[in-house]
This record gives sequence, C-alpha cells and structure tokens, in this order.
Amino acid sequence: MQKRQTLTKLLPAALICAAVLSPAGAAEAKNEITVAVASTFTTMDPWNATDTLSQAVAKSFYEGLFRFDREMNVVPSLAESAESSPDGMQHVVHLRRGVKFHDGTTFTAEAVKANFDRITTPGSTLKRFFLFENVASLKVLDPYTVRFTLKRPNSAFINRLAHPSAVMICPKSLSEKEVSIAFHPCGTGPFVMKNYNPSDVLRVEKNPNYWRAGYPKLDAITWRPVVENSTRVAMALTGEADYAFPLPSEQVKMVKDKGTLRVDVTPSIMLRFVEMNLTKPVFKDVRVRQALNYAVNKEALVKVAFAGYADVAEGIAPLSVDYAVKLGPWPYDPQKAKALLKEAGYPNGFEVELWSGYNHTTASKIIQFLQQQLAQVGIKTTTRMLEPGVRAQIVYGVKDPKEAKSRLYYIGWADGSMDPDWVLRPLLDSRQAPPKFMNTSYYSNPKFDALLDEAISTTDEAKRTALYQQAQKMVWNDAPWAYLVYEVGTAGADARLKNFHLRADTGIDFREAYWDESESGK
Repeated sequence: MQKRQTLTKLLPAALICAAVLSPAGAAEAKNEITVAVASTFTTMDPWNATDTLSQAVAKSFYEGLFRFDREMNVVPSLAESAESSPDGMQHVVHLRRGVKFHDGTTFTAEAVKANFDRITTPGSTLKRFFLFENVASLKVLDPYTVRFTLKRPNSAFINRLAHPSAVMICPKSLSEKEVSIAFHPCGTGPFVMKNYNPSDVLRVEKNPNYWRAGYPKLDAITWRPVVENSTRVAMALTGEADYAFPLPSEQVKMVKDKGTLRVDVTPSIMLRFVEMNLTKPVFKDVRVRQALNYAVNKEALVKVAFAGYADVAEGIAPLSVDYAVKLGPWPYDPQKAKALLKEAGYPNGFEVELWSGYNHTTASKIIQFLQQQLAQVGIKTTTRMLEPGVRAQIVYGVKDPKEAKSRLYYIGWADGSMDPDWVLRPLLDSRQAPPKFMNTSYYSNPKFDALLDEAISTTDEAKRTALYQQAQKMVWNDAPWAYLVYEVGTAGADARLKNFHLRADTGIDFREAYWDESESGK
C-alpha cells in the first residue's frame, strides 16, 4: 500500500516560504476582493466549528503551528520544525520568533500552552476536544519550544496540529466568554476582522504587523454568504464578486462558454452521504439501511445534481487518503431494496423525514432527487432544509440521543487533517455522539471502536493498514449511511485573482493571493 509520508522532522519554514518574490505590479494591485460562498457562517472560533467553511474563512485571522499546502502536504506555519519520538509518544515543536498577535502580544510557547490547555481540559464542551483528547501534557521547554506528550502513540500527530481547527488565539481572549471568541477573533493571521454578521458579511482587512514580510498582498477580503446559486454566479459574472464558491455544477459549462471567468475544478475528499438515525426502530435493522443504499442511483445523481462534477463513492474515503480502501460502490438495485424492506417487515415501505444540512439550491436539487428515488421503493419522505445555525442546534446540539429528531440527514464530511483516524472517528465512533461531537447517526459498534483505538495506538504500518481496512469494511457493510458521492470542487474566479485556490478538503488557500492587472479583465 502506498502511504503518504508522515513528517517526523520538518524542514525549517524559512526554507519553504522565504524569498517569495512579489508578482510584477503587486504594488499597484487591486486593494480588495469580494468572495461569494454558499452558506452562512456558524462561528469564528475554529476550535468549536463544525463546518469547513467557517474554518476556511477563519484562516483570514488565525494560524496554527502547521498547515496543509495546496497539495495537502504538512508544512510549518507558526512552528519552524518538529521532531517526533520513534514510538510516536512525544513531539517537540520549535516555534517561529518575531510573531505578534493582533492585540500586540508576543507569540511564545506560553501562548501555545494556553491554547491547548483550553482544548484539552477534561470536560471541555468545545467540538474539537476529541481531536486532541490524546494529549497527556504540554510542557514549555523554553520560550520557543514545546513538547507534547501523548496518552497513546500517534505518529501522525503533526497532521493533527495542521488541522484547520488547531489555531492560536490571543491568550487574553481565552479568559473571556466563549461568545467573545466566536464573534471577535484575535489571532496572528494576515488579516484582522472589521465587520461580521454571520448571515450577511465577514469583512477582514490587512494586518499591518503581520510577521510575513510583504504579505498579505490584498488589503481586504469581504466574504459574503449567497445561498442562491444563480445569484452567486451572477455576482461573479458581473464583477460584484471576484470569487464564487461553489460554482454550481450545472452552470459550469455556461460559465466556461462565456469565457469571462476562470473556472477552478478540484477533486476533493468530500464524501456526501445520508445518515440514518440508528436509535430509531426502523433503522436498527441493517436490511433497511442496506435497502437505502440499493435504492439510490448514484450515477444518475452525479449527472442530475452535479452535472458530472462528482464521483460515485467507492468507500468511506477516496484512495488519495492514507489507508483508504475501495469497497464499492453499492449498486443501484431497487428490486433488491424492495426485497430487503419486505424481509425487514416493511413490504409497503414507510414514511420518514429527510433533512438537508445545507439550504443552498444544489442541496435542494439533491434532496428532491433522493426523495424521488426513495419513493420508488416505498419510502415516502417529507423534506426540510436546515440553515447552519439551526443545524448546529438541532443536530449537533442534542443533549441526549433520545431527543434526536433527525431521521434521514443529508450531509458531507471532509477530514481536515488527512489522518485516517479522523476520517472515521468523529462521525462513527460511538463515543463521539452528540453532545460530545458529530456521530449523529448514533452508530454504535464496540468492535469498530476497538479497531480504531488499536490502529491509532500502533506504529506498526502493516498492522495499522490491516486494522483500518477491517474497520472500513465493517462500517461499509453495517451501512449507517447511504453512501453517495465524492464531490468535485468547482469555483469561478476573475482571471486577475491569482493564487486563490480550492483544496482537496474543500477549504480555500489564499495565503499567496494577489491581483494581477496584466491579465485581461472581464
């Protein structure tokens, strides 16, 4: 099996990003851009965010010790280098000097400790608590060196530190109420927040004291949630927006034909699926869950809802993710679905609610398609589109599984750390059910949980590979989800906007972004 090499010693950041030359004419570049996105924001506290978009825009003002580059390789950010012990139990991180937080505080090892003390405190209610629950201690070795000691081995721990949630927040802000962090971010990033309304706008402006000389190249970014697909595209075509994401797949050809925008197409690790709430009697029967997988024509879904910009899911994760295995796809077989439903005691099907975790128009099209497909095997659905704030409250904010009102729930997942444990654990480990985290199908299989625990604790590559393969096969056959597609990211951009990229995790990389007037305009 070909495995991405996990870094145990990273090259100094200076060798990676030093001497990046400014583009010709950068001094005269456009001062600011507007970016139209499909959803509203949930929180500007990445440690507590459940959506990729909020974490992506939060990179305007937050940075972590490490990050993923455009090719999803781990590179230093606020750290300069790191060494990991052979047993994967200890990880020493050397920090960058000369960095200031937005409030003028110097970034040091004590700031790192303050941030990780917040996330690793037992009983923490932060959504990303379990990403770092394996940290036993963090010791300050000197003002610019820290050592993480883990409870269990994890040779991919540096990948965890590169997760977009693992950012450094101003230490003074950590002593304030959580709502202050959620609405008034303070970090070390290239921009500072100037205006924020979760459903309307997030405006950030250039940090004049940014540690990276000559950056950012842009003076300001205005992020605007635009739920309606046609409106978002129109904004890009008329110049009201300089970047639109996602570009609705059904409109990609039209935009390409016009030739006024650059169309970015990026294969992603975003799996789209329908969760089934396994606490409800109808979904306790594996035959019902398997029936839903047979009931949906995934190839038709790719054509109808994604205009070809998706791939039928063949496993829990695409093969670009370490330890991923090809397991499917589940074939389209409505007769098999009906037979399984009859065996399970539902010869005439049943009625159920189908929710979407998104309220944009592409999701609406997907929900309508799913509704029609399920109706053909006797499953009658009523649908509901959830706004992000509502989603956070009634899906992820459930205090007791018995109170969960979801039945069928369309959603997606793209791991932000390229760590196989974090591909599987957050949504499938029985211990990650709300209110702890995001196992909102309430899938519970002690054997599966044990496989994950054993896999994350071993440094034997052959053993780890076998354990992850076994875990994926188990959950694929248990079918707590109806597995649909891997989405392909599409965006429309003004040709003059350079180095503003989609990543495989559906995040956005804009560290190097600049405006080049030498390109022909619209």
